[in-house]
Amino acid sequence: MNYIDDKPISYCGIFGVFGSDTAALNTYYGLHALQHRGQEATGIVTRHFTEQGKPFFNLTKGEGLVSEVFSDPSTLSDNLKGSAAIGHNRYSTTGSAKSRKNIQPFVVNYRMGNLGIGHNGNLTNANVLRTQLINEGAIFQTTSDTEVILHLIARSKLDNQIDQILEALRKVEGAYCVVILTDDKLIAARDPLGFRPLSIGKLENSFLIASETCAFDIQSANFLREIEPGELVVIDEDSVKTGNIKSYRINDEKIEKKHCIFEFIYFSRPDSYIFGHNVDKMRRRLGKILARKHPVTDPDGERVYVISVPDSSNTTALGYATELEKQGIEARSEIGLIRSHYIGRTFINPGQEKREIGVKIKFNPVKGVLEGRTIVMVDDSIVRGTTSKQLVSLLREAKPKSIHIRISSAPITHPCFYGMDFPSKEELIAHQMNEKIEEIRKYLEVDSLEYLTIDEMLEAVSEAGKDNFCTACFSGSYPTDFDRNFKKEIYEV
Repeated sequence: MNYIDDKPISYCGIFGVFGSDTAALNTYYGLHALQHRGQEATGIVTRHFTEQGKPFFNLTKGEGLVSEVFSDPSTLSDNLKGSAAIGHNRYSTTGSAKSRKNIQPFVVNYRMGNLGIGHNGNLTNANVLRTQLINEGAIFQTTSDTEVILHLIARSKLDNQIDQILEALRKVEGAYCVVILTDDKLIAARDPLGFRPLSIGKLENSFLIASETCAFDIQSANFLREIEPGELVVIDEDSVKTGNIKSYRINDEKIEKKHCIFEFIYFSRPDSYIFGHNVDKMRRRLGKILARKHPVTDPDGERVYVISVPDSSNTTALGYATELEKQGIEARSEIGLIRSHYIGRTFINPGQEKREIGVKIKFNPVKGVLEGRTIVMVDDSIVRGTTSKQLVSLLREAKPKSIHIRISSAPITHPCFYGMDFPSKEELIAHQMNEKIEEIRKYLEVDSLEYLTIDEMLEAVSEAGKDNFCTACFSGSYPTDFDRNFKKEIYEV
């Protein structure tokens, strides 16, 4: 957990390309656009053919941001040759964050040739499968649940590689999006519930796969479509020649979609298109409903100033301010907090004594905007509450008339088992305060605090289908059955 942000941490970012003379560079730019999905580590594997015509995999990975790991241009041009590649940005959800072995993509060589994989999500039955595989003689090199998929593929007795991968994915449960690179194919798949987004793009004759469409925009690629929940797609040389992508179903039965609603609330970039809709549009709707249900007025009839906690709630705050104006409440969206983008990863320290200075280094209030005014701070969520409390303290230094917090999600009361690194239930402030918003308000020391309810959240994203979202972290109603101790057990492997 990034303790400066004290926010839900997103899963990971994955990218793939097939049929490009600059596959490594395409992947670099794609991962750069997906940096927000994982900042601990990154890696790229490419496939090229030797002079003898044999496929060869090249791998470069390391701890740090994309720009740090691939700071030497020769790494992309000389070390990562080839016309096909996959890449991965990591934030650890399962597996030790400190182990370099857990950095993806993972690469193996088995009886069918080379195979590389990048995975985004959490497998809820990973520990059970891992135990079975170990008992059958499998030797694991990492503590990541992704390696379970590799072993399932490698140990399959089927002779067709696509069938092997389908068989493996039919055994795993939970949330996953994967990109797989073989000697002659790029394969991508999305879990049957569709917890997280995955899309297909096209750049000239090459095909791209990415967690979010912003990874296409950075290189002027065209967005083709989203990979459907429960779909596996195969891209090969025939696809490059004909433009046709092969598609397979992981499961035959129709399963109700359960998209992660936090993708719209917080995780995805506002310029991305996911779950059939633009993220920016959905965030503005969240802000508008938040203003409709929980408006703020100035007691003296003066203008209300709406600010965001940059950057994730910027567009939500715009929606909130716009809706206040529609209701006849004079309001203005302002920049009240300046965020520094240059603190670096090394400053992040989990010690409680470091958090206060951490918030001050990352944020600074604009006193000229805040002084003597009624301020509404719009944010997407509150996890532990430590950062929100310190932000309120910063705002108080600017001497506003009053401070009101509006949250565009419901109170987080339960941990996530599908890829978000929420702390334990006991660490969640909503759980600590027995879900009493007034008690949370007192802790934060603000004049008022309001959240959206679960129904109000779903109303905001209703264009994508109210029943198509997972709200387990708010309701405790999980869409799948599993051992609730699985995450702890995987960490201890």
